[in-house]
Amino acid sequence: MAEGNQTHLVQFILQGLPEQSSHGWTLFGLFSWLYLVSLTGNLLISVAILLDAHLHKPMYFFLAHLSLADACFVSTTVPNLLVSLGTQDRSISYCRCLTQLYFFLTFGDLDIFLLAVMAYDRYVAICYPLHYATTLGPTRCVFLVATCWLLTSLVALTHTLLMAQLSFCTDKTIPGFFCDLGPLMQASCSNPQTNMLVLLTLGGAVILAPFALVLLSYVHIALAILRTPSAQGRRKAFSTCGSHLTMVFLFFGTVIRAYLCPTDPGSAAAGDTVAIVMYTVITPTVNPFIYSLRNGDMQAALARLVRGQRTT
Repeated sequence: MAEGNQTHLVQFILQGLPEQSSHGWTLFGLFSWLYLVSLTGNLLISVAILLDAHLHKPMYFFLAHLSLADACFVSTTVPNLLVSLGTQDRSISYCRCLTQLYFFLTFGDLDIFLLAVMAYDRYVAICYPLHYATTLGPTRCVFLVATCWLLTSLVALTHTLLMAQLSFCTDKTIPGFFCDLGPLMQASCSNPQTNMLVLLTLGGAVILAPFALVLLSYVHIALAILRTPSAQGRRKAFSTCGSHLTMVFLFFGTVIRAYLCPTDPGSAAAGDTVAIVMYTVITPTVNPFIYSLRNGDMQAALARLVRGQRTT
């Protein structure tokens, strides 16, 4: 089969879905509940920050975009998974597969970039508190978020266009429950060397560069906190970073495990599956709880939103 346009391919088969119907319905109920919690929680946080004047600050501005990205991120994979589990139809068309790949990469990378921006926000707030308002003014905040959206869209488009150049022969099964770069390259019958090179270089940079910036920011934050003479001041500073640090290690840990330390294709890939489910489903689900349970301002804003109160 010639490489190039593959739109005549009818469908792929998602091999990562359970074959036994009893397990399928159990997973259908579980993922339905997780999706509902994730979507509701993240949208509530975004709307609360938008409507509550008390939360019109850089930290919450970035959090609103992170929550919106999480809501979109989980929506790229779970609805199709639920349909497949409910109908026992594990097929997905070629065009839908590439579309899912593009949006999955866009919102997944957007999470990574926004977590790095939020680390920079905490760095400025703790290390240079007197310059915080001028350093992260409205224009700078909008610029940082717009840059994140633009860069992630370009990275996702690059990977998707390269994937569209691969050919797929008779074996069109995908070893996963959604269309991702690694499984699609395994399913291709053409040489994915260019795709693999771009994945390792560009994809590795997208993951590791923001992670390095996060770590560097928190090294400076930790040093600044340790120099704080007041024990109460140190506790307050650490508490403002706790939620973000939890998300950083949960998200980056599972992403690095799944993409930069994958299991050998010939061996059992249960660890990879768990890591992928963790960052595609579990992380967006727990994000609203992590950022709201230990944040009094966020809890108050959510309570006002539920009561129908709006601040100005």
